[in-house]
Amino acid sequence: MDRMLVVVFDNLSKAQQGLGALVELDLDGGITVYAHAVVVRNSDGTTIVKQGVARGPFGPLVGTSLGALIGLVGGAPGVAIGGMVGFFAGGTADMNRERIAEDFADDVAKALLPGRAAVVAEIEEETTGPVDAQMEAIGGAVFRRTLSQVRHTIHDDHIAAIKADLAQMKAEHAQADAERKAKLQEKVNQLESRLQAQLQKAKERREAAEREGRAKVELLQAKAAAAKAKAAETHIQA
Repeated sequence: MDRMLVVVFDNLSKAQQGLGALVELDLDGGITVYAHAVVVRNSDGTTIVKQGVARGPFGPLVGTSLGALIGLVGGAPGVAIGGMVGFFAGGTADMNRERIAEDFADDVAKALLPGRAAVVAEIEEETTGPVDAQMEAIGGAVFRRTLSQVRHTIHDDHIAAIKADLAQMKAEHAQADAERKAKLQEKVNQLESRLQAQLQKAKERREAAEREGRAKVELLQAKAAAAKAKAAETHIQA
């Protein structure tokens, strides 16, 4: 199951230990880590991304889920991201903001007090036990939430509403006198511009979701193939 994982620690050193344990679980095949970051809350309330990695074919794609959460937790103006601009860039970041529940971000924000650090990761896991055991042994407080599917229907509703307004304006334009036609034409032009912008935005979000889905499948297939090859090699050596 695809989840957003946040583990809050008392300090940066423990968070880095937690990240190491998470990577080990991935290498052992217990989970798949698509992307991860370590963040620190400063005494002034700002949130700093200390390090972040998006794996394999993802580039910044899955990283934008992390960026969306970090932005919600720290507030975009209060997030010092340095070279991690890919976490927030592009249409995919907009898509991923919808996948992060605000109540989850609020819970994390309350736990991530000044001086504390957290491991933030998007992972695939079948059971919660392995991660919880490792993180709690280091002293981490674990938060997780299943990532929701992208809600395309919201944008479809917006597009339908604009089309309805546009149809009405065009109907009124056809029956109006010359003075009224000019005013209505301006409104028609504005609605047509809004409609094209919404159509383009919906297209970009769907394409982003499709790319992310394909990338995840490719990574999981690559991991399965590597595990199979390793098992075959071990059998031959035995």
